Amino acid sequence: MSRWFCLLLLVCATTAQAAPQTANSDDMDRLLADKGLLTRLENVSHQVADKAHTVAGQASELVVNAMGFLGVPYKRGGNSAETGFDCSGFVRAMYEQTVGLLLPRRADQQAAATQVIDKKELQPGDLVFFNTMRRNFSHVGIYVGDGKFIHSPRSGSEIRVEDMGVAYWKRRFNGARRVTSTEGATSTAQAAQPQ
Repeated sequence: MSRWFCLLLLVCATTAQAAPQTANSDDMDRLLADKGLLTRLENVSHQVADKAHTVAGQASELVVNAMGFLGVPYKRGGNSAETGFDCSGFVRAMYEQTVGLLLPRRADQQAAATQVIDKKELQPGDLVFFNTMRRNFSHVGIYVGDGKFIHSPRSGSEIRVEDMGVAYWKRRFNGARRVTSTEGATSTAQAAQPQ
């Protein structure tokens, strides 16, 4: 994409130097069309817009799917609605079911396998990490928006939505991460292939 953009800038700059001052935008459009650059730029623009729409749709679907598990009990090592979930098992199951990506099993591994983002950049579907056991990245949840996240908190409780602004979570916040298929997540199709 950047190669085409640079080429377009070069063509525009060259044309601007060589063109008389009376040249209008129709001449520029004609030049870009003759070189096929206008079509390529439109295609790149559509691809970027389509990708952004797909990512936003998956994030919404992920949050909606996760909300469907409210009330499922916590179970240490759990990774299904039938048996219950621990925090990382819940996150892993949501990404596998909704997005088709298989994250590592433990919260600290999930943090290591995902892209670091600033807290101000959080979007629904991103991961939020907390230090709840005197070690970094010992707890994980899924950001749902508006400063809230959904998670499976601890023994004796159920999957629920909590506010990150509450003192307990605010003090223990460890970082935000974004799941991308180019990081440590594996598509479920890739995971199913024999090695």
